[in-house]
Amino acid sequence: MILTFSGNEMRHPIPVPSPTLGQYLFDCLKAEGITEVFGVPGDYNFSLLDTLEQYEGIRFINGRNELGAGYASDGYARLRGLSALITTFGVGEMSACNTIAGANSEYVPLVHIVGAPKSMDQQAHKLMHHSLLDGDFDVFRQMYTHLCAYTAIVTPENAEQEIPTAIRIAKQKRKPVYLMVAMDLVTKPIVRRSIPVEKKIATNKPALEAAIQHIRGLLNGTNNVVLLSDMLTLRYGLGDSVQQLASRLNVPAASLLLGKGSFDERHPNYIGVYSGAIGSEQVRATVESADCVIAVGMIWTDTNSAKDTARLDRLRLVDIQPEFVRVGESVYEQVMAADLLSSLSACGWVRSGALSQVSFPYDEISGESDQPIRAESYYPRLQRMMKEKDIVVAETGTFSYGMSQVRLPAGADYICQQGWQSIGYATPAAFGVCIAAPDRRVLLFTGEGSLQVTVQEISTMLDNGCRPILFILNNSGYTIEKYLNVKTSNQRYNQIPAWHYTQLAEAFGGKAFTARVRTNRELDEAIAAAEQAQMSQLCIIEMIVDDPLDAPDYLIRLRKHMEEQERLKE
Repeated sequence: MILTFSGNEMRHPIPVPSPTLGQYLFDCLKAEGITEVFGVPGDYNFSLLDTLEQYEGIRFINGRNELGAGYASDGYARLRGLSALITTFGVGEMSACNTIAGANSEYVPLVHIVGAPKSMDQQAHKLMHHSLLDGDFDVFRQMYTHLCAYTAIVTPENAEQEIPTAIRIAKQKRKPVYLMVAMDLVTKPIVRRSIPVEKKIATNKPALEAAIQHIRGLLNGTNNVVLLSDMLTLRYGLGDSVQQLASRLNVPAASLLLGKGSFDERHPNYIGVYSGAIGSEQVRATVESADCVIAVGMIWTDTNSAKDTARLDRLRLVDIQPEFVRVGESVYEQVMAADLLSSLSACGWVRSGALSQVSFPYDEISGESDQPIRAESYYPRLQRMMKEKDIVVAETGTFSYGMSQVRLPAGADYICQQGWQSIGYATPAAFGVCIAAPDRRVLLFTGEGSLQVTVQEISTMLDNGCRPILFILNNSGYTIEKYLNVKTSNQRYNQIPAWHYTQLAEAFGGKAFTARVRTNRELDEAIAAAEQAQMSQLCIIEMIVDDPLDAPDYLIRLRKHMEEQERLKE
């Protein structure tokens, strides 16, 4: 209510009308800094989109399909901290399932909003289109309970509780959440409620002090300590604290594969990506010989453990998670990572001596100008072209393994779906990144096989005036799959149709700078030209590799390890 006064006389209070459910939903998203919502129109979400069209401060970004729109929302959230996706009931939300599962796997906070049939039709169990024609309108939400940290059916009566709760959980757990809204309720005013304020989880000080004492016990008497950072360092915004810790303790720092980009790769303490016996031998020796390993935000997957070749002694490991820490075999609950990192930085222990010099695999340019491009020659060139604050988006597959060894410039963001590993992710994710950070340069590295899964999102890029530089690696099929299958060769199912990739922009009704390159000289010239053209238009560089089994060293070593494992089974 608003109270108005005239002199000393108080007039009757003027009631302030409640916002509609749709308006309140977008108010909550806007308060979180969301300025774009991705999605695809469908008849059950028309009332949501009509409300959004009239809403100031948030615009709707129309995708070509729900999968691509969802991946774009995922990329957006990785930069902005939260995103929103609108789909229609049934067919739309089912098309987005892969997106939401990936966001769950990769700790990406995303609000999935589903427009549903009219509430009266649901209550009457009518057989409606886009449903299973069985009168059950809750079946898809139930499916999403396995993919999301929270689900709710939103009504005017519960909107003021359910919407903020969902957003809070998405941010706290870094997971997707699901809200279903019947189309006829979107324009109804919400019922105001007195909602208790949720208390933030605070660090248990005795647990923190006990953990610090335990860590000091590991540090005392040794000068051989190393720091690892991983995915949750990125998701929980702990990068600056981790880098400060490395500097304060004067210890070498490496990242894990899922956490590439979580540590400034131009920082003097950075030594590279730790990938067990498959990655750099110099990094492996440094990490595995340490008397104490401090790992921040680590998720011990098969990818991070490099097919179980990584060797970390749990008794010498300080495993710092967002809300607890494990030191050796002891677990200290309710210890916030930010507080622990701050206390650890001030603990007084400092490694003595200078850090050893390290080398990085792609710091030196290789390959003569007129020679055909190969992994050993094009990765150093791609590293050289990168600039500070670039956003690098790498597709799952051959590129993801090669780009993991590229040394990023200062201030760069790196986006790669190494946990969920759904091919086709990177192209729409790069579009979402372009929308999230329109003033930064976006570099997309994708294979032609992955591009064919979600190629239509290039149309969405063109439609929204995005200007990324797309590098398309044309190596005649799914090279990554050929490497991972060590039992057979020349599989027909790993072949794909040949497309004219440099004509894609024209096919989608737009214009782009394009180049097809086969030699190192042509690649150098195309990069130089694209850096100029990117100021005004989207750029496509098709990299044609003659050898379909050409691959980065990391992938070659991975293949050898898998072959050895197969031989041991015989």
